[in-house]
Amino acid sequence: MPSPHVYRRIYVWELPVRAFHWINALAIATLGVTGLIIGKPFSVSYAQEASFQYWFGTVRFIHFTAGYVFLFNMLVRVYWGFAGNQYARWSTFIPTTKAAFQEIVEVLKIDILQVSVKGRIHIGHNRLAGLIYFITTFIFFFQALTGFALYGPTSHSILGKLAAWVVPLMGSEAVVRQWHHAMLWFYVLFVMVHVYLVFYHDYVEGRGTTSSMVGGWKFEREDQLDH
Repeated sequence: MPSPHVYRRIYVWELPVRAFHWINALAIATLGVTGLIIGKPFSVSYAQEASFQYWFGTVRFIHFTAGYVFLFNMLVRVYWGFAGNQYARWSTFIPTTKAAFQEIVEVLKIDILQVSVKGRIHIGHNRLAGLIYFITTFIFFFQALTGFALYGPTSHSILGKLAAWVVPLMGSEAVVRQWHHAMLWFYVLFVMVHVYLVFYHDYVEGRGTTSSMVGGWKFEREDQLDH
């Protein structure tokens, strides 16, 4: 028997948003792996002379290159938060009304505490996800800033020189390195929760949440749309 519900195909995630998402995912994965190696290098044995070995320098080069990609990708996303459609704009990420905070509590009950199984359907990000992404943006820039502060003394990078003030502000290079390393585990936790919630919503709601970040489209029931 065919479903009585009417579904509408909605273009939610524009190409710049989707490109940012996947470039960011690749950059974070690259930064995470190379960052762990830089933080605690392992021994590599070769039969050739040490002067012919440059594997650690290659790891650092990959890490710094991914750092540049990560930063400029974030800057494009910040711009698109003002130029994009209603689902990409910063105004949808920042709760400013009582209803928005009530929605955050509602999402916590459903997604995290699971004391409720029904809630409103959101076309874009729900208010809790939007707020987390907004806060995460500042953490992303903090990570980029501390990274370039550590990079500056060993390079001629303009960005490294511009971030030189971070080291004296935070006390020492060792402190900056500790914070930079600690934030790596924030990324690990963020990715775990993010992936879980994406598949959770995809399974429970069946709206194409996962595929929407590839093609940009979602399928929404007319009677459940959150206008």
